[in-house]
Amino acid sequence: MKTIILFFLIIGVTTNISAQQNPQQTPSNPFSYEAYGIVNYYGFKWQTDPQRRNRIDPERFAFEPKYQLNKNIAFEADIEFEHGGAGATMEFDRFEEFGQYEQSIEKGGEVVLEKLAVRITLIPELNFLVGHFYLPIGFYSERYEPSYFFTTNVSETEAALLPVAWHENGIEVYGQTGKLRYQLQLINGLDATGFSSANWIKRGYQSRFDYANAENLALATNIQYRLSDGFTLGTSAYYGNTSGNRPKPDVTIPAHVFIGTLQSALDAGALHIRTLALYGILENSAAISLANKGLSNELGVKRTPVGSVALGAFIEAGFDVFSLLTNSPLALGDSIMKQELLPFMRYDYYDSMFRTEGDVIDNPRWARKSITAGINYKFHPQVVLKIQFNHRILGISRDNFEDTFSTGIGFEL
Repeated sequence: MKTIILFFLIIGVTTNISAQQNPQQTPSNPFSYEAYGIVNYYGFKWQTDPQRRNRIDPERFAFEPKYQLNKNIAFEADIEFEHGGAGATMEFDRFEEFGQYEQSIEKGGEVVLEKLAVRITLIPELNFLVGHFYLPIGFYSERYEPSYFFTTNVSETEAALLPVAWHENGIEVYGQTGKLRYQLQLINGLDATGFSSANWIKRGYQSRFDYANAENLALATNIQYRLSDGFTLGTSAYYGNTSGNRPKPDVTIPAHVFIGTLQSALDAGALHIRTLALYGILENSAAISLANKGLSNELGVKRTPVGSVALGAFIEAGFDVFSLLTNSPLALGDSIMKQELLPFMRYDYYDSMFRTEGDVIDNPRWARKSITAGINYKFHPQVVLKIQFNHRILGISRDNFEDTFSTGIGFEL
């Protein structure tokens, strides 16, 4: 508590000094916003689930308002409408409900507040973010706009092992010096009741209750180094205990989670290459598996054994073929310069039960390989049409193919 109080005193003093040195009133146009959306179609041919039906999904619409209070302080939010949002209606039916009001859920999606924070900018090397914000683990938690990733959906490796667009409550210190950029966060930890065989700690994100338990805090960090224009190397890490944030104090032993990633991004003109490697460790995974086995059905968790080590990696590459036509008669003047056609290939490998401990059996089903090929067509700088085919192979010996055709459109404002 003393550390937290001292932290906020430092913020207050440095903000006041900065404001005195650079006095400025609220900007003339302090309000700004960004937005993006994704709608996808999926066609399935899965040996693992022959009855799986094709679907169309308005997967995500995000609205990100920002209000600049003064030069140093800004308020930021991110509101997500996922899978069409969620809603309930009420009607009066005197024939079938005996004259009673009937309430029904009309949509099965979510409306999620993924960011609600105050940003305090002081100097390039030292700034703060306080409130509810994204964790910089891997790629997707920070770069989630549809134009950044080639696939119709998010990174398969990250989406299988980590919370998608992972966001928590806490304090962030960040800054940049030269070619080096850093982020350091103190946040609330995960809840071990949500861990599972297929998705490791992904469902440990505390979203089932109105609040997040903070008996156990966690640290997250990200460091990126820009080797040259368009070429960046980075690493991120997460560490925190998870047993104390369970809904009931039913586990007394520690269950620390460590996640480490290495990633690179190359955007060299028409060529785009991204790589990521992820390694994760769960302490006392056998004891957590045993405790989760006895949880109530009403908690809505998987209650399956969880691995002690998870491993994942991917590499993807795309090339803008329109860049080869700039001097061709097919270029149609300068119109081709405003568009991009990017064929891409991607390979994923991820295993949520790479290692197990105690009586937990390593289920080979969760060692997955995935090959994706497709095309991104940006017929406008803010709109992208995506088409792809994905072939996934599970680690079991038979009925182990999952083939998915998908197409969709994404936009950014």
